[in-house]
Amino acid sequence: MAITIISSNARRQAAACDTALDRYGRVDMPELEYTAEIAAETAPIYEKVKHLIPAIEWPAIAPIVHAINVLKKERNAVILAHNYMTPEIYHGVADVVGDSLQLAREATKSEADVIVQCGVHFMAETSKILNPDKTVLIPDIKAGCSLAESITAADVRELRRKHPGVPIVTYVNTSADVKAECDICCTSANAVQVVESLGAPRVLLIPDQYLAANVARQTDVEILTWAGACEVHERFTAEELREYREIEPDVKIIAHPECPPEVVDEADFAGSTSGMIDWVKQNNPKKVMLVTECSMADNVASETPGVDYVRPCNLCPHMKRITLSKILDALVEMKDEVLVDPEIAARARVSVERMINLKS
Repeated sequence: MAITIISSNARRQAAACDTALDRYGRVDMPELEYTAEIAAETAPIYEKVKHLIPAIEWPAIAPIVHAINVLKKERNAVILAHNYMTPEIYHGVADVVGDSLQLAREATKSEADVIVQCGVHFMAETSKILNPDKTVLIPDIKAGCSLAESITAADVRELRRKHPGVPIVTYVNTSADVKAECDICCTSANAVQVVESLGAPRVLLIPDQYLAANVARQTDVEILTWAGACEVHERFTAEELREYREIEPDVKIIAHPECPPEVVDEADFAGSTSGMIDWVKQNNPKKVMLVTECSMADNVASETPGVDYVRPCNLCPHMKRITLSKILDALVEMKDEVLVDPEIAARARVSVERMINLKS
């Protein structure tokens, strides 16, 4: 017996399906109802998220998860999801999950016609730069990034004028315009490797001042930087971490290198989101705190049973713009497409590919 979702959003989604599919080509789109068939098909997904999503809520979520998974096959689409996505996206509809470097690499391997980027705008731009002939969609065009917005292409040109001959490394958390003005990209996972690969005594590493400061402590290269920061990671303080240790003396603290250096000093390990996940899986601590965007703890918890998570909850408001309903909208209506000026894309591609092609 079918259980109809009593939701105005569900009715709106169904109406959108009919309208948009007439325009873009009709596909076999299931009704947004919680049927016995959908319950059975989504049961393995719910098993992964049942500790986070109450059973009473799953009948409203499962039909949208199912609809997305059906429609992405019809569209020949792949969904790339950052580690900061909410669990129903991360475990429910994503084909590839990871940090910025992992998603950039996987974007080049996909044979799909459509890439749905579940992350923020600079990530979707990076996918488009690497896949100029593919359609790249972002479920919410307003999903920006405080760090990426801290610097412009004009700022980079001024840095070159002030520091002639100094190579410029840009964190991947920047716009295509900025990437086009730089020599090579990096992520938090490979920033030290990228800086040292240039063989220069002095390097500009922009725009994250805290990532740059943490890299500077791991290399003999002189690091110049920019006064940018991530609004999630800059809010953590060393005092806060010390207070957590007093309450939970046996907790292992794992920090992201976008945090201030004094926060990293208080941590037992610091690394990229993928590095943090690997550390937890390899060390299997009894209790751990991930000093980063709080959805990542939810996602890692599903993959590391037996580990107790202390959860400092700093949310990224931009990442949280991406929702299941918006992903479905994007696939149904083929929106919002991310486009990059071909001339800028060609120059930015050089910076991104230099990073991707570095040998580990």
